[in-house]
Amino acid sequence: NKILKLMNRKHTKEYYLSVIEKLKKANKKIKFSSDFIVGYPGETEKDFEDTINIVKKIGFVNSYSFIFSPRPGTVAENLDLIDKSISASRLEKVQNQLFENQINMHKSLENKILRVLVENLTKDKTQLFGRSEYMTPVIFNGKKEDIGKVMLVKIKQSNRTTLFGDVVINSNQKVA
Repeated sequence: NKILKLMNRKHTKEYYLSVIEKLKKANKKIKFSSDFIVGYPGETEKDFEDTINIVKKIGFVNSYSFIFSPRPGTVAENLDLIDKSISASRLEKVQNQLFENQINMHKSLENKILRVLVENLTKDKTQLFGRSEYMTPVIFNGKKEDIGKVMLVKIKQSNRTTLFGDVVINSNQKVA
């Protein structure tokens, strides 16, 4: 909450968590993504641990994280920066937790059938690339004519960044 206030955010950790809980009640399948800034001026080890605890609690499935860098013309431009080695260590720790969340989510999708929006062919033009309802990249078999369609894909394997599968049924749905 201290860092949110310093960043001039208008919400608290408690409010944020209450919104997450309401969304989970409305849709049990919902997953979350967020951006994380570490090393904001004034961030203590306890503040950082609070962030890690939220990352663990919510289990973000897609996220971006980076070290704070001041933007010209903002209040933060004139604040004292945290030591780079501390910020780098915190970034590594938060990224490791986010990667673990991602791997666990992807493993949980193996042997499940997902709706995938086909975006294009892979670089070698042998497979299709699309995104699941969780915005996760999916690589699978198919034809160029399937681009723009929503396909049902059974996930066979995964790694930290990508799901791999086979088309089960062509739903022939096109996007607007």
